[in-house]
Amino acid sequence: MNNEEVLHEQPLVVHDLGHAAHEHHHKQSFITKYIFSQDHKMISRQFLITGIIWAVIGGLFSVLFRLQLGYPDKTFPFLEDILGRWAAGGKLDTEFYYALVTMHGTILVFFVLTAGLSGTFSNFLIPLQIGARDMASPFLNMLSYWFFFLASIIMFSSLFVQTGPASGGWTIYPPLSALKDAMDGSKSGMDLWLTSIAMFIVSTLLGGLNYIATILNMRTKGMYMTRLPLTIWSFLFTAILGVLTFPVLLSAVILLLFDRHLGTSFYLSDIVIQGKILPNEGGSPILFQHLFWFLGHPEVYIIALPAMGITSEVISTNSRKPIFGYMAMVGSFFAIASLSFMVWAHHMFVSGLNPFLGSFFVLLTLLIAVPSAIKVFNWLTTLWKGNIHFTPAMLFAIGFVSLFISGGLTGIWLGNSTLDMHLHDTYFVIAHFHLVMGVASMFGMFAGIYHWFPKMFGRLMNNTLAYIHFWITMIGAYLIFWPMHYEGLAGMPRRYYDFSNWESFKMFNGLNEFISIVAIIVFVTQFLFIINFFYSIFKGRKLTEKNRNPWKSNTLEWTTPIRAPHGNWPGEIPEVHRWPYDYGKEGRDFIPQTEPIGAEESSH
Repeated sequence: MNNEEVLHEQPLVVHDLGHAAHEHHHKQSFITKYIFSQDHKMISRQFLITGIIWAVIGGLFSVLFRLQLGYPDKTFPFLEDILGRWAAGGKLDTEFYYALVTMHGTILVFFVLTAGLSGTFSNFLIPLQIGARDMASPFLNMLSYWFFFLASIIMFSSLFVQTGPASGGWTIYPPLSALKDAMDGSKSGMDLWLTSIAMFIVSTLLGGLNYIATILNMRTKGMYMTRLPLTIWSFLFTAILGVLTFPVLLSAVILLLFDRHLGTSFYLSDIVIQGKILPNEGGSPILFQHLFWFLGHPEVYIIALPAMGITSEVISTNSRKPIFGYMAMVGSFFAIASLSFMVWAHHMFVSGLNPFLGSFFVLLTLLIAVPSAIKVFNWLTTLWKGNIHFTPAMLFAIGFVSLFISGGLTGIWLGNSTLDMHLHDTYFVIAHFHLVMGVASMFGMFAGIYHWFPKMFGRLMNNTLAYIHFWITMIGAYLIFWPMHYEGLAGMPRRYYDFSNWESFKMFNGLNEFISIVAIIVFVTQFLFIINFFYSIFKGRKLTEKNRNPWKSNTLEWTTPIRAPHGNWPGEIPEVHRWPYDYGKEGRDFIPQTEPIGAEESSH
């Protein structure tokens, strides 16, 4: 027994063949196999395809409001044909503009970058990469998807109610969200929004608890924690963040529903509507902000951490080098997850927060840049002098690093309370969080899809379409969001419907038009990916037994059959003997985790 085994020996679960034979090889109907499936691989595909549909809807909403921002004086008759009274005369209604902004943020943050990203890859990779037959509870896993689907149906239905969907911003601050008479977007659309988010939180909690239990209890023989791929570490910390923070948002949502329907005053006090004084006293809308952002900032890392894990795996595999600083990467995951609980009030520097208290949040906010920088340096060092294979997944992973750097640096400005007084709620904030969280994590998601598509569907995607998709999206992302920094520095506020009558911001009319044109081009380009994705599922080049590990990767998922059954391995689950990053070692291109360490070989 070597030193590593002595240090890390612990009880591990090894699944027996009887379970596999009994549970995973009986004949399934269409409904049990494709709809109410308890196979983690099928559930991951359900999350992915639902997330893609939501991404198209959320992206379309951004194109619609960019038309208004880029061409505030023009009308588009086709909009009235599509949207009816919400675009009378071919011009977006002001109320509906805010609804589009609200729904765009809600859809992308929760339904695409949380459920679509984490739900897909946590479900797909955790059992495969740790050597488990399935999740700890396949039934709860199935419920997790169907609660997400129910949340999706409720949110989608809110688009069709008479008074329109919620329009109080994706953060849903009271009193707008707490008063049904405040505006049309505060009526039934807001109730549907709150109900949908409650269902979504249930889905997230069911999934998160399952992920944690599976990783901690169901690793195969030899899969010590220090032999886990960084993807699994990222999913573990993501799940822990979700389990600890989403209940806080759920409590905020429930109290908001109480204020709306039961006459309570958790968030309301001294309100006057149309000359009428409301009886609510003693509440505080700032309480909601604290509850929301206690989830809201960890949510940034619930979105970013899975993308970081995917990026780490893809960069190491395609650099043909071990990941640099494995334990430092794990430690930085821990540091980021821990610090993310302590920085929420940097979203509230202009809310009347005590400046002395604010200084602590400034310090902690700037401190979180340290583990983030460790990750960046380790990715760059892994790339340095590597035998780089520029696959589509690798390009998107490198793109993630680029966006994370450029978007993250602007966080240093916003984390400074003095500078934030000027920059808060300007286009500088829009640029920052879209680059560092939104577009960067989408790039992580694309990297994961292109990398594990062969494992998901047994076929390869078209590389030419993938390269076109990458370059237009990468260039377009910077052309859309980089100029917004300058608009923000000039004080241009976010969420406004029309800037053309402001003397201060008239100089940006041409720039806004340019941003809108690029946004439309980038949106249309995403259909290349969608065509490539769905075409390749059915018509893509098939994997063969000789080429079932197309990227020459070390991790366990590539040891399963091309079309892995429910249970993943038809025989015994393989035993793990080494860490997952033995690339370019002792004259060999790669050494799978299942290969025993040689007598003369040094172990990690």
